[in-house]
Amino acid sequence: MLFKDIIGQDDIKARLIRSVKDGFMPHAQLFCGAEGVGKLPLAIAYAQYLNCENPGAEDSCGVCPSCVKYGHLVHPDLHFVFPVVKKEKREVSDDYIPEWRMQVNSSPYFSYDQWLTSIHAENSQGMIYVKESDAIIRKLNLRIYEGRYKVMIVWLPEKMNEEAANKLLKILEEPTPNTLFLLVSNAPDQLLTTIQSRCQRINVRPIGKQQVEAALRHNFGLDESAAAEVAHISKGSFVKALETISTGEEHRFFFQLFVEMMRASYSRNIKKIKAVAEELSRVGREKQKNFLSYCQLMVREYFVSNVHRPELVYLNREEAQFGQRFAPFINERNVEEFVSELELASRHIEQNVNAKMVFFDICLKITLLIKR
Repeated sequence: MLFKDIIGQDDIKARLIRSVKDGFMPHAQLFCGAEGVGKLPLAIAYAQYLNCENPGAEDSCGVCPSCVKYGHLVHPDLHFVFPVVKKEKREVSDDYIPEWRMQVNSSPYFSYDQWLTSIHAENSQGMIYVKESDAIIRKLNLRIYEGRYKVMIVWLPEKMNEEAANKLLKILEEPTPNTLFLLVSNAPDQLLTTIQSRCQRINVRPIGKQQVEAALRHNFGLDESAAAEVAHISKGSFVKALETISTGEEHRFFFQLFVEMMRASYSRNIKKIKAVAEELSRVGREKQKNFLSYCQLMVREYFVSNVHRPELVYLNREEAQFGQRFAPFINERNVEEFVSELELASRHIEQNVNAKMVFFDICLKITLLIKR
């Protein structure tokens, strides 16, 4: 992975390169930011630059043996830790490394849900289990084979269970010489505060709109108008931009269910409300939580659209068309309670409350809220 292949983030790239040139590389660094802004690509490019045999002023050479191996994610001094699911005696990252390499090499901009789909997690949640900590310790005890540094990239460390997190803390407290930990997190505040305190924090901001537009035009041949529309909706996340282009199946599914839920609730059609609740109860818990997050997003967007400031609204065309009639029903009298009830439903799903009951209940509450 070369720095030049990463969309935007020029200030972070310059900071990372300067740290190598100055010889100041903290043994643990925490890349923080929203999903899709390029944290993982930055971590991989940084690791490659650290071990490049002929690094340039602004990037790795890309052709030395080390860079070639990094390009295929097979360098012996590069190690990955990421969430997995327990199945068929597979429960550590090394068990899934072929799928991981395929995912990252096909597109380094991907989401947690896309990763779970690629490993056929179905209804299981991805976790970093305690057995992974033992694998990390084993790898740290190996000598450095070819590079100057051994690099351990931990993707989504907030997915560690408590025991694994405590073991990682101990490793960070007693760093191995010439070993760097690069933690890549979407939700750093969910990490142990003691882990956060032992890492240098690198805040990765959303990608600039113009940079997203340029990447879309270059990589997908979008015209200027289409690229500008997608870049606006993406809010600086290239993952969101890619999903918008492809109009992903899950996104369409969520939109259709949202429309059905709102129409059934508005019409107070108990039969249709029950059908929506039953359909949602059949999908996995992660998808149920994602749907409720999507609903919260739609409520926010439709509320903001009432102020007639299109630059503040992030809806695709289908969502915007539905909002022409629906948006007035989201107003200052009910918007806060709308969001609160959706958040409560999400917490209930996390606590394994019966999903059919949760969604039937939220539909009934929307029936009352939507009439205000």
